[in-house]
Parts: sequence; structure tokens; C-alpha cells
Amino acid sequence: MGLILLEALAAGLVFILIIWWTMFSGRNKGELHDEDDADGGRDATDRNPPPKP
Repeated sequence: MGLILLEALAAGLVFILIIWWTMFSGRNKGELHDEDDADGGRDATDRNPPPKP
């Protein structure tokens, strides 16, 4: 019984390691953010269309 729990713990740790590695490998400080967004981080659906003359 203890061996099964130990194996399940090891599988969970490997799973978490794979997730962490794919998310943050190759990046110095984690997620990258676009600092030069012209619209302040909003996407096209958030913007209001220009008024018609």
C-alpha cells in the first residue's frame, strides 16, 4: 500500500515538473509581458469603434 502511494506521489511530482518546465523554460523572470502595447493591453473586442461623422 505504501509503495503505491509513493509511486503516485512520484508521478504527481513528475507531472508538476513537466508543467513547470514547459511554462517557464528559457525565460529569466517567468511570463513575458508586452510593454509596448499601443492600446494598453486591451484586445480588439474591448475597443470602441470610432464615431461616424
